[in-house]
Amino acid sequence: MTRAFVSLGSNIRPAENIKKALHLLAQKARLIAVSTVYCTAPEGRLEQPSYYNCAAEIETEASPAELKHSVLRHIEGNLGRMRSEDKYAPRTIDLDLILYDDLVLETEDITIPDPEIERRSFLAAALCELAPELRLPGSGIPIRELALRFRGQEMNPLREFTELLRKETIHGPEHEEDDGVGEGTACRDRRGP
Repeated sequence: MTRAFVSLGSNIRPAENIKKALHLLAQKARLIAVSTVYCTAPEGRLEQPSYYNCAAEIETEASPAELKHSVLRHIEGNLGRMRSEDKYAPRTIDLDLILYDDLVLETEDITIPDPEIERRSFLAAALCELAPELRLPGSGIPIRELALRFRGQEMNPLREFTELLRKETIHGPEHEEDDGVGEGTACRDRRGP
C-alpha cells in the first residue's frame, strides 16, 4: 500500500460535494485522515462563490495514473464536474493527486508533488496538519516551513463541518446524505462588505 494525499475543492454546493467525494474516495482507497476544511476566496474570479478546500490522506494500491484517471476523475464525473479550458470556472468538485509517497514525477498530465502546494496556503496547511514531519519530495522543503510562509493569509477553518466529515467518513457508519450538512458550514464572504 502506498501513502498518498488528495486535495478536494468545491464552490458549487461545496458542503454536499466535498462530503460525497470523500464517501466515494473511501470506497476506492483506505481513507486515513481528513484535514480541516477551509473556506477560501476564489482565485481568478472574485465574483464566484467561495471554495471549500481540504486534503485527504489515503492508502492505495493504484498507480498515480490509475488513481488520477480511474478513481479521482471518475468521482469528479459522478459529481457532475465539467472540465473546460477555463481554469477558474466554478466546479462541483476538484480532486487532485498532490503527493504519492516519496515519488517525484512529471509527465504530460501528472506532476507530483503538485506545484500548487507551494502556492496555495490551504494545501500547505492541510498537509502540515496531516503529516507535520513531511518534506516535499524532490525539494526537501519541510511542510511546516512552507505552512509558516502562509501565516496570516485568510482561510476560514470550518471546524464543525470538518468534524462531521471525519465522523462520517473515518470514524462512523454511513449517515443520510442530508444528515447535518449545512449546520456549522457557513462560509463568510471574504470579498468585502
